[in-house]
Amino acid sequence: MGDDLPDVLIQPIIQAALLEDLGRAGDITARACIPAGRRLQARFVARSPGVIAGLACARLAMAALDPDARFDGVTPDGGKVGAGGVVARVEADARALLGAERVALNLLGRLSGVATLTAAYVAQVAGTSARIIDTRKTTPGLRALEKYAVRQGGGANHRFGLDDAILIKDNHIAACGGIAEALQRARAAVGHMVKIEVEVDTLEQLAEALAHAPDVIMLDNFSLPDLRSAVSLCAGRAILEASGGVTLDTVPAIAETGVDLISVGALTHSAPVLDIGLDAESGRPLF
Repeated sequence: MGDDLPDVLIQPIIQAALLEDLGRAGDITARACIPAGRRLQARFVARSPGVIAGLACARLAMAALDPDARFDGVTPDGGKVGAGGVVARVEADARALLGAERVALNLLGRLSGVATLTAAYVAQVAGTSARIIDTRKTTPGLRALEKYAVRQGGGANHRFGLDDAILIKDNHIAACGGIAEALQRARAAVGHMVKIEVEVDTLEQLAEALAHAPDVIMLDNFSLPDLRSAVSLCAGRAILEASGGVTLDTVPAIAETGVDLISVGALTHSAPVLDIGLDAESGRPLF
């Protein structure tokens, strides 16, 4: 979708994953069974339909063990693939290809799973003005990749970390002494480029928050009638984000209330891996 991550951001993740898998002695199976210098061709094939994300991870995993590897992405990131569809082709040193196989498949399958689930949520809110967004409920070390996968599925990103926006949640409010106090302190503490969001649990808290002009208000676990009332009360004075226990079954009705954003932790913490395999080929040119 024209949103590729720079290789330099992905390479440390690939390096760590390969070090974990290769261990102290490398791939002793491939070294024992495969003659040095033999080349191998293979296809990445989807076993089930989905949306692809993470081709660069597979490419960089192969290149890390064989700089001369040839990698051709057939289904681009953000593209849909059917069961049996070819995702990518690779030709590389056989030992290197098999040594990088699991890292490539783990990341490609994980990110494609996130993109596929995101696309399902996005489809459920089609025809409304609501956008599906992610959360910080990501796999440690993979946040940039998983949020990239959300974008490839048609979703949008919430903040990446604690340092790029203020989000005042219930525990902040409890520790500070109230919504008004928290918002006043936040506004005084940051520059004009920093957005401020506050979480509210009731319509009364919403009214209190609106008096202090936050940029975004998170409506936490609001009922559908209360979401509709919140949209009416807010009247466009802040961006409204619905959050809390959102599922594929409940998200259409939430979107129809008129909220601007719907945050879904499941996009990253519960997405099933898209089943992708690596099938070796012999006797047929892949390139």
